[in-house]
Amino acid sequence: MPAGAQLGVDASVPQPPPGTPQPGPLLDLDDVPRYRLPPVNLWRLERDDEERAARGLPAQYAAPIPVAITPWSHGAWERLANGRRLWRLRIASPGALSLNLGFSRFSLPAGARLYLYDPAGEHEIGPFTQRDNDLHGQLWTPPLPSDELVLELTVPAVRQHRVVLELGVVNHGYAGFGAPRAKSGDCNVDVGCGIASSWAREARSVGLLSIGGVRFCTGFLVNNTAEDGRPLLLTARHCGIDEGNAASVVVLWRHAFDGCRLTAAAAADAGRICAQDDDQRLFQTGAIWRAEDPVTDLTLIELDDPPEPAFDVYYAGWDRSDAEPRRSVVIHHPNTDAKRVSFDLQPATTTSYLSDRGPGNASHLRIGGWELGTTEGGSSGAPLFNQDRRVVGVLHGGHAACGNHAPDWFGRLSAAWDGGSRPQWRLRDWLDPLGTGALALDGLDPR
Repeated sequence: MPAGAQLGVDASVPQPPPGTPQPGPLLDLDDVPRYRLPPVNLWRLERDDEERAARGLPAQYAAPIPVAITPWSHGAWERLANGRRLWRLRIASPGALSLNLGFSRFSLPAGARLYLYDPAGEHEIGPFTQRDNDLHGQLWTPPLPSDELVLELTVPAVRQHRVVLELGVVNHGYAGFGAPRAKSGDCNVDVGCGIASSWAREARSVGLLSIGGVRFCTGFLVNNTAEDGRPLLLTARHCGIDEGNAASVVVLWRHAFDGCRLTAAAAADAGRICAQDDDQRLFQTGAIWRAEDPVTDLTLIELDDPPEPAFDVYYAGWDRSDAEPRRSVVIHHPNTDAKRVSFDLQPATTTSYLSDRGPGNASHLRIGGWELGTTEGGSSGAPLFNQDRRVVGVLHGGHAACGNHAPDWFGRLSAAWDGGSRPQWRLRDWLDPLGTGALALDGLDPR
């Protein structure tokens, strides 16, 4: 819990137990210095989103607002009763559905803790600590559903001078996270609902990606022949992750529902409350770009750290043979919504991207239409599983939507396996580090 909350600056936050040493008077939260951001042009953002969609680019949920904020230039320092130092700053972007932060410089000494929380104390992210220091020197946060947040840092007094913290961008959320209305179509099926629940193990490999604090896609952990739990994650190349911005990737692992969910309107009419397993605190931040293949639209990154045991992840198996799946399943996050599952009961076909005839350049698998569920913006990068529960492709794009039976195309793993002359342009070196020549590999379950 943040120190400011523990010390009673906000009556809505639970207080420490009796007998806890209390400091002298601290600033009331209302008196903590506030940094107010300029307004965003929603009309222009919506127009830009339409143009991006027409060009097949990934959707955005936030607008970046550059800043230059450090604990030495903004906010207020105070002394706690135990001698530690407390720094706080409020950041407000009126009208935002969510806020997330990009620290261009981040290095905390031992014993330091950084929190983000909304003034009402309903949402909290952190603590970030010395363990979050990385060679790239950055830190990016997941979205916090509020138009105002409190940045709070506590640090041992003797190490205060070793704090390196510079906030370079605040991202104003205008869609997706925190939106009051439904974010995806009514035909989508929650991962914990009915037949979809039989894919719960594979669903644990799938996460919702935030990229640069403004774009969103789907990605998934993938096993390798060393079966060592190396945190390799596949997604779509057009999601825009590269060597320059991989540090900004944030993965939300447990954005999911454990039951069947109706639309918001239908749920209100039915008086139904749905079971939920939606813990957006289970996230990790930062990655390294490893490889990509432009023809199949695949990108491989490696997360800065292995997922924590509490994230309960699964490393998906794969099949790089030329065999076309007889039945297919995709697990994805449409429009930043909770994890969904879609089913195609017909054989997939090998084609070029957006082609209805095969085999073309054989770079993609074509799904003729989904019998149950669909895909949407934000689903890009999702894994396509075959009937043996192994990944055979990664979602590139298509025409599917609720209310139609239109096709989607997935970049084939087999086509990207030896796609280039160097490790940076192919999957082989990363998914088969032992050089076994395996055509298929089962998933890895760390449980």
